[in-house]
Amino acid sequence: MREVRAKFATVDPVWSRICDEAISALKDEPLLGGLLHSSLLHHATMERALAYRFSLKLASGEIGEQILREIADEAYSSDAALGQAARADLVAVHDRDPACHRFLQPILFFKGYQAVQAYRIGHWLWTEGRRDLAYLIQMRVSEVFGVDIHPAARVGRGIMIDHAHSIVIGETAVVGDNVSMLHSVTLGGTGKEDGDRHPKIGNGVMIGAGAKVLGNIRIGENSRIAAGSVVLHDVPCCKTVAGVPARIVGDAGCDQPSVKMDQLLDEGF
Repeated sequence: MREVRAKFATVDPVWSRICDEAISALKDEPLLGGLLHSSLLHHATMERALAYRFSLKLASGEIGEQILREIADEAYSSDAALGQAARADLVAVHDRDPACHRFLQPILFFKGYQAVQAYRIGHWLWTEGRRDLAYLIQMRVSEVFGVDIHPAARVGRGIMIDHAHSIVIGETAVVGDNVSMLHSVTLGGTGKEDGDRHPKIGNGVMIGAGAKVLGNIRIGENSRIAAGSVVLHDVPCCKTVAGVPARIVGDAGCDQPSVKMDQLLDEGF
């Protein structure tokens, strides 16, 4: 194991840290030896570990673990951006979620992180024209994690979805880089119209719990959407919106609201 860690330490500090944390966790809780070895320490790269977790979590009577593992391995080997995004998402969760104290936690325990990585494989299948498989992945992610992201949606890097219960992201939605959202967020349409009908979320946006962003509207970079808001119109950059329907209630209050994760509104609202 030390040889594996040494081999990848200089080229992948994220994976090296995960392996070090796994060895430490094994010493603290030997009963987790099976999980830590099979999910992390048995694998030479983060991509192989993610492929294993993907297949283990999503396998069912309809599609087996071995087939899912082959799909994930093919995706990661074909598109290096998938592994890069997985690392950016991991760092985002660690930096922004106060409940995350180690890099290994999202891979093993956080369904938001795991659901986003599974979506990324489904999106890769979609772009490869393998759409029935992509729909199957979407269905299994929804069943297992309670997160429903259409495989055609485009999601950037550095994504943090906290708690990740009842997340819905529609087919033509676009989510920029370094976006944070909490549970029960919907990026949906406003009816049964076809075509480009879902929100476009700019970089650095923070979306509070229970917020609904509906229609082909644009949410400007580094803006904040307060918890429980229903957003039906474009939001300028660096603003805070709140209410039903949402309206501008002030500036975002900082240059990186998705990182700061400040949920409070001004007293005057």
